[in-house]
Amino acid sequence: MTQKSLLDDLPSGQWLGSLETQRVQTDWLPLVQSFMGGPAGRNLQALLQSRQQSGAVIYPPEPFVALQLTALANVRVVILGQDPYHGAGQAEGLAFSVARGVKIPPSLRNIFKEIQRDLEISAPSHGSLRAWAAQGVLLLNTCLTVEEGQPASHAKRGWETLTDALIEACARKSEPVVFMLWGAHAQAKQGLITLHNADARHLVLTANHPSPLSALRPPEPFIGCGHFGQARAWLHDDQLFT
Repeated sequence: MTQKSLLDDLPSGQWLGSLETQRVQTDWLPLVQSFMGGPAGRNLQALLQSRQQSGAVIYPPEPFVALQLTALANVRVVILGQDPYHGAGQAEGLAFSVARGVKIPPSLRNIFKEIQRDLEISAPSHGSLRAWAAQGVLLLNTCLTVEEGQPASHAKRGWETLTDALIEACARKSEPVVFMLWGAHAQAKQGLITLHNADARHLVLTANHPSPLSALRPPEPFIGCGHFGQARAWLHDDQLFT
């Protein structure tokens, strides 16, 4: 699959409140274009442009990085986050991931702790999950932008119309997919998956959010959940998450 601009004659990498400049893998394009051309997409674009013109700082610079790095045809695992990190330099368009050189946030540190426990491999020294994206792990936030210092500031403003459609597209795949739903917000999307999983070809895993506030809390503590080993076994891939 190749990346394709939402409007082919516009350059990539320019955010400036204009979603049309973002590139995505070709097989995601119909869903993204349909969203952008519909009422929810148009209203969201107007909101983002208005907020930026009023001086708001919006993260990440490119909200569709997950759709750039992982084609729908290649999706094997879906990890759902809520919204991007809202601190300067943190969000890079992939759920839970931060660029190399950025301090690893507490939730991601707990993810690495569980991988180290579950798979008996060393935790990485950086917080970039781009290698996972290349392996077919879709790191999708349900809301794709946020304002600096204001968590959930763009929640319920339209993004969910698109990301629900993306989740359903993954659930419609005939090949097996592992869905990792951590915390109540992600688990609220389980119905979108169940609707297309009557033959149980997909594996749906649930646990608490990896935040330090909930990672060890019963009844489904994140630490000890074993999701990464289960995903490897379901997909018959011992190199996943390396």
